[in-house]
Amino acid sequence: MKKILLIILIPALLFSCDMHRRDKLVDDASIRMDKELQDSTMVQVMGSTFKFDTTTEGEKVTHNFAFKNTGTNPLIIIKATASCGCTVADKPEQPILPGDTGYIKVIFNTTGKRGHNQKSITVISNAHPDFPRLILMGEVKAPIAKN
Repeated sequence: MKKILLIILIPALLFSCDMHRRDKLVDDASIRMDKELQDSTMVQVMGSTFKFDTTTEGEKVTHNFAFKNTGTNPLIIIKATASCGCTVADKPEQPILPGDTGYIKVIFNTTGKRGHNQKSITVISNAHPDFPRLILMGEVKAPIAKN
């Protein structure tokens, strides 16, 4: 009986040690890959907040947020989304090469908006650390009534 138990126990122990080793190899490879990505694709945004002058309701406010690829691999902007439907963010379709500058064009339609407005744009990219949130803010006044 002891021999049977020993025959079953020894392979189980060897198998569990091998699984731990494989997990460690996978974890080490993931850490190396994350480190390579962090070192390779970085972004520098030239002003993540744009404060527009007071504008009249119904006008469109347009701003180009500039950014530079300060990494060693192409920067790919996957998605740029605004906090509401009144704001549209237009991202570059082509990768931004290392050292090059790109732009995210944002258009805010002030129709139906009055007072202080702040819109945020979330950018998803392959940059590490993540692309900072872009902010567009300013005052919208009522249109002047025509007599």
